[in-house]
Amino acid sequence: MRAVIFLSCVVGLMAMSAGCAAATDAVKSQKLVLEAPTVHCLGVRWYVAGDENGNASVQVSYREKGESSWHQAMDLFRVGTGPDSQEGEKRLESGGRDEWPFPLGNFFAGSVFDLKPDTVYELRLALFDPDGGRFMEEVQAHMRMVPVPPKPERTLHVVPGAGGGSGTQEDPLRGLEAADAVAKPADLFLVHQGVYQGPWETDKSGEPGAPIVWRAAGDGEAVVDGGGAHRAVGANQTHDLFFEGLAFRNADFVFVAHGASDLSVQRCHFYQCDYGFTAHNNEPPMGGFYIADNLFEGPSSWPRTKGIEDARAIQVSGEGHDICYNRIRGFGDGIDIMGSPPGRAIDFYNNEISECTDDAIELDYGQTNVRAFRNRITNCFEGISTQPLYGGPAYIFRNAMYNLEYTPFKMHNRPSGVLVFHNTIVKSGIPWPLYSGAPVGKAMSRNNLFVGGPADYAMEFSTLVDEADLDCDGFAGGPFAMFAKWRGERYGTFDGFRRQSGIERRSVWLGNESPFASGVSVPADLREQFPIAVNDLRLKPQSRAVDAGLVLPNLNDGYSGNGPDLGAYELGQAMPHYGPR
Repeated sequence: MRAVIFLSCVVGLMAMSAGCAAATDAVKSQKLVLEAPTVHCLGVRWYVAGDENGNASVQVSYREKGESSWHQAMDLFRVGTGPDSQEGEKRLESGGRDEWPFPLGNFFAGSVFDLKPDTVYELRLALFDPDGGRFMEEVQAHMRMVPVPPKPERTLHVVPGAGGGSGTQEDPLRGLEAADAVAKPADLFLVHQGVYQGPWETDKSGEPGAPIVWRAAGDGEAVVDGGGAHRAVGANQTHDLFFEGLAFRNADFVFVAHGASDLSVQRCHFYQCDYGFTAHNNEPPMGGFYIADNLFEGPSSWPRTKGIEDARAIQVSGEGHDICYNRIRGFGDGIDIMGSPPGRAIDFYNNEISECTDDAIELDYGQTNVRAFRNRITNCFEGISTQPLYGGPAYIFRNAMYNLEYTPFKMHNRPSGVLVFHNTIVKSGIPWPLYSGAPVGKAMSRNNLFVGGPADYAMEFSTLVDEADLDCDGFAGGPFAMFAKWRGERYGTFDGFRRQSGIERRSVWLGNESPFASGVSVPADLREQFPIAVNDLRLKPQSRAVDAGLVLPNLNDGYSGNGPDLGAYELGQAMPHYGPR
């Protein structure tokens, strides 16, 4: 049940300024690509030629179809100005993802956020280059609906067993293999209480609008037990399947779905495993996962004692996924983009993640329009990783992080296109450190709030950022021996850093006290396991973070007062729901 994409009213490749094509550095429009819509976000790529100096821009506006007025969104992000937009993708497809420097190509990309599910939206994009070239495109897309199975054609009952049964309530099918043998599109299987011995491999698929649904009957835990095998459930290269309310346990990988598409996994329980849901081989191309309201419990314990652990709750690649409202605890990594390309138009949001001994969220190996927003992260070694990122943009916004051992944003291995907006970070030591031998390509920050200390610095970057656009962030806590270390230079005071470093000119110092209404402060011991309820980072009314942010269209439109507030939460607004609903 993947969302429908369609184009209309295209005014492509139309020069609106006579003579602009003659300019040596004029931009030229080549191809506009609308990416797979998710439930709430819509991404686009616009490939161009020319504009070697990179001073062209693309303004974006959007509206629900039928509206009379347009709403402004953020400008598209300039991914690169390289001569060949296709070579990078060819290199990815051939397995050369670790070859550097990576050719990003000559194009723009970006997203519109917080759209309504199952709704048609129109986008208007205006490409302009002061050296010459002006183009307009209008496209529209139908946003993805939250997957809900339709009324089934057959309802069949399943109990544990080793074969037989007709599927009626009085004579249920005995065992998942027996049920799978008769499965066809539009079937609903009610899986009754008990232990179903795995491994269970299915190659049965539904059809668009007629999925096969495997649903717990509601009379007790219905669990697929892998018996300690490599995997408990295999659903490789399947499509249009629903798994609802089931439990999966006792295997290295409890659910594997390489090459699958249009899978919905809701209200399930994953435990006694190293890997929960794994689908990272794009053969055939994967898309349309909806992984929501699940509980993932892994083998890792806090604090970190074993180094980087080979354990992940969710690991995917592909396009057009929503991974949301999950509760994840006790893994090396919580949620990852990992595996064969592409890795585009993937959303991680409203997840409750704790006790991860490496990264809470990895956007590693993502390409364009990967998005991590409104997640709450507690007791993790690192927050959100982009190691590496192939041009991006990766949008990281409205995340709340408490008690990280290392860094909130890991930008190692030459990422480019990391955009961090409106996040709140509270950790002991340096609140914003970055140590890596490889430079970062492009990075942007706005309206984040960093609270830490005591430490040598509030911000210490040993890594060079080639195109750093960092501004209007807030800092608090301390004491800090010096305020910052940037590009090898040390800055003793906050005011000196703002004046002399070339970045953070509009940043705000909030003082040494907690800026939060809950009174929560910097952890005294980062190795303590704090309850997730401690992670309440809403601002108190008298904080200097209130009204101190910059307006970011489509990201903070609903602010109150004289300006947006710094950090993940706007004063007076309810805290988002994290974890299963």
